[in-house]
Amino acid sequence: MKIAGLVLAAGAGRRMGTPKALIRDAAGVTWAARTARLLTEAGCSPVVVVVGAAADQVRAELSTEPVELVEATDWNEGMGASLRTGLTALPPTAGSVVVVTVDVPGLTGEVVRRVVERAGEDVLVRATYLGAPGHPVVIGRDHWDGVIASARGDEGARGYLRDHEVVLVECGDVGDGADVDTVGELPPGHG
Repeated sequence: MKIAGLVLAAGAGRRMGTPKALIRDAAGVTWAARTARLLTEAGCSPVVVVVGAAADQVRAELSTEPVELVEATDWNEGMGASLRTGLTALPPTAGSVVVVTVDVPGLTGEVVRRVVERAGEDVLVRATYLGAPGHPVVIGRDHWDGVIASARGDEGARGYLRDHEVVLVECGDVGDGADVDTVGELPPGHG
């Protein structure tokens, strides 16, 4: 079964003061590129990156990455708009998709591989970190229409996941699922 990757990187990062997709890690790699690479290295194909705020800058930063870019023109509505845009852009050959927001700098390849191992067309899988739910989330194709219909505002798939059976995969031993929203939360060397 083909597993796609989806990076939600369209937000303006208002609390951060800049789009999070353009923040650089300690090695100088943008968060958008770093996240896309983790999905690619875990075997996701294609990897689709949803852009919105600063779309041209993010496109330029990703110009050498093996990703497909899609623009959420209604990105300012919130994560729900990005998720809907991304899911509708995926090819019919994908049986499931690994979804991750761009603002999880503690995400590792091992986390992505663990959740991918549980993927399936009829499955919802979510990484947890010491019991707390986080990203990535695997959404089987059978759930895409329901997620698209319910994804509104900044909730993304949260309500849909709450109302359906989800396989939880503990990943706290191999990654950190904290999303970063402000400059004060940035890991050392990121900015």
